[in-house]
Amino acid sequence: MSEPSSPSLSGSGRGPGRADARRNREKLLVAARAAFAAADDAVSLESVAREAGVGIGTLYRHFPTREALVEAVYSAELDDVVTSAPALLAELPPDAALRAWMDRYAVFVATKRGMVETLRAGWASGKITTPATRERVTAAIATILDGGVRAGSLRGDVDPGDVTAMVLGVFLSTATGGSPEQTSRLLDLVVDALRPTGRKDQED
Repeated sequence: MSEPSSPSLSGSGRGPGRADARRNREKLLVAARAAFAAADDAVSLESVAREAGVGIGTLYRHFPTREALVEAVYSAELDDVVTSAPALLAELPPDAALRAWMDRYAVFVATKRGMVETLRAGWASGKITTPATRERVTAAIATILDGGVRAGSLRGDVDPGDVTAMVLGVFLSTATGGSPEQTSRLLDLVVDALRPTGRKDQED
């Protein structure tokens, strides 16, 4: 008589079944983030599953609705944007870290653009939790500004919320008809405005 299988392996957090499920979920999030960032119109869930290399049934097991997938992607992107601030500050001078963080934020904006209709409908209906996006973004900016004040490379008389408003203004003003080059120039101007008077950019 054959020995019984060990269901605990696939049912536990350490088993291969659970590990495969985690990998599939991560592959789906990576594929969805790329699809939403590149989208000009609605992204089909079938295409996300196909790019992730899994079946549509696997996608629905992890994300039963479009809103669930969009909420997970948005949350992951926002977490990455926020946590990238101290990571960049550890690698770069504060003014350069701020500019690099703005480029990371641009990726977040591009991804959000492909999800905006679902996000709006989900927030309005309560199917998607409304995140404290602006507050968390402002806190990330404040972290870099504080580092810049200590280093003497960024002004100490600036409200982080005002910087958030300027950055949002850049992306709103270039959302239609603007070019990536124009966005980059405007972000450079924002960083220049945050440097102490008389300090020249020493990055080049």
